[in-house]
Amino acid sequence: MLTQSSLMVLRGPLAVVAVLAVGVCAAILYTLLKTGLAWRLATDIPNDRSLHLRPTPRVGGWGIVPVAVVAMLLVAPSLWCPALATAFLAAVSQIDDRRGLPARVRFAAHLVAVVVFVALFPAGAPWWLLCVLAFLMIWLVNLYNFMDGADGLAGGMALFGFSGYAVGALSSSHPMPELALSCVAIAGASLGFLLFNFHPARIFLGDAGSISLGYLAGALGYWGWRGGAWPIWYPALVFAPFIGDASVTLARRLMRGEKFWQAHREHYYQRMVRSGFGHAGTAWAWYGVMVVGIGLAWFSLGRSTAVQWGIVAGWAAVLVVIGGIVDLRWRRFQSTLSKQSEV
Repeated sequence: MLTQSSLMVLRGPLAVVAVLAVGVCAAILYTLLKTGLAWRLATDIPNDRSLHLRPTPRVGGWGIVPVAVVAMLLVAPSLWCPALATAFLAAVSQIDDRRGLPARVRFAAHLVAVVVFVALFPAGAPWWLLCVLAFLMIWLVNLYNFMDGADGLAGGMALFGFSGYAVGALSSSHPMPELALSCVAIAGASLGFLLFNFHPARIFLGDAGSISLGYLAGALGYWGWRGGAWPIWYPALVFAPFIGDASVTLARRLMRGEKFWQAHREHYYQRMVRSGFGHAGTAWAWYGVMVVGIGLAWFSLGRSTAVQWGIVAGWAAVLVVIGGIVDLRWRRFQSTLSKQSEV
């Protein structure tokens, strides 16, 4: 674990990286809006499955990705592979934002980015476990994209999630300062994006941003586990609200024989927005849930294995209860709408 003096030395660089990340990302996005270039790069046109009513630029990734990639290359050279893979995925996703790409092309890019990373930097674990982790990383890439549909939600999850990574990387018995600096940069860039994305949003994240953040969440979570900064459950607990919502929704759609990659409005966060919480209320509620989960994850570090997995199971049970409450509220909302339509 880092000593108190080491933490004091790191405090300055961490603050500088955070402030620069916020400022640079915000400056890039402000410039894109001010010049009108944001509208020409990629624009989201509302449809019957959207939660928004007016066209909005999808250029959040243009602010977050350059900051994240450059910061990682400068403060954490050992992370060159995920940095370059992030740039690759952002470029492919920008083409998708602009013109649209077949699902198989998008998934192939995700697969390449994850498999190359794991193959070049394998952990000391059985091959089958690495395959499972690679699959989960690909799922995280896509679920982050699925969860990007409400003002302030995905950006806020990145702000808190990567901050949770930074705290874990510093407070671990095997600290990883470079990983912490990288995560602080990503969290800072996410805050810069949130200045324009919190309700009412002036900019959306877009696939270039959401795919990149999902990949970084998986890749840096894997890197921290590989380096001994945290146990295998830590990244899952940090991003548990996102993982739970997307996974349950996917399972429901697959059980009904629906195409999971098609746009829809069945996520828990979408039901919250539509049933009266609104964009801002939904975002704040999710922030609160995520902060509690990150606090539990940090508290669990250094505890016995039994305590760790007990906390993981307990928090999963709490999230199930929260999901049940959202479902109940949604059914009541639909019932009210049905009665009003009959009048």
